[in-house]
Amino acid sequence: MSSVSIQGNASGTGIFTIASPNSNTNRTLTLPDNTGTILTSATTTGFPAGSVLQVVQGTTSTDTAISSTSYTDTSITASITPSSASSKILVLASISGRVYINSNGNRQYFLAIVRGSTVVYNKQDGELQAGTGTSGYAIWPIFDLMYLDSPATTSSTTYKVQGKVSDTTNATTIQVNAVGNGTSAIILMEIAA
Repeated sequence: MSSVSIQGNASGTGIFTIASPNSNTNRTLTLPDNTGTILTSATTTGFPAGSVLQVVQGTTSTDTAISSTSYTDTSITASITPSSASSKILVLASISGRVYINSNGNRQYFLAIVRGSTVVYNKQDGELQAGTGTSGYAIWPIFDLMYLDSPATTSSTTYKVQGKVSDTTNATTIQVNAVGNGTSAIILMEIAA
């Protein structure tokens, strides 16, 4: 069985180096000193590429109705502060809701993952054809989103979901969390590069 060695700092500052036999890169951890000072810091350097460094989740049950041809905010949002500028952020959005068209129409809807004010990923459905005449309506479920982003920052970064429709006639609407008290979620995972 392999072992991990822990070596103290001769200066007595409470800094220890944890050396793994499976890696040439050591990890540094600041522990309480002899005065009883609590844990002050830890670094995540040295983790292999693909390691999950932190996970943040945001949930919402706020209803949002989008009937605009311009990208519009939903209430699905969360913020993360990457520990390294080289890290990637995996964004997973699980969206509760539907797309609604009143009477006959041929429409599209679009959803986007937005970092700050920048669309980093967008997805559209195919042509939605109600085909129900003048008195009917049609409903489609909303798809989920996922994207691996490279924000190149160590500042707090906000991700959110936006939506838009191709045409505003026939009451074409994206309805987020609007049916059955649904809840939507966004998960942000920092991945070591």
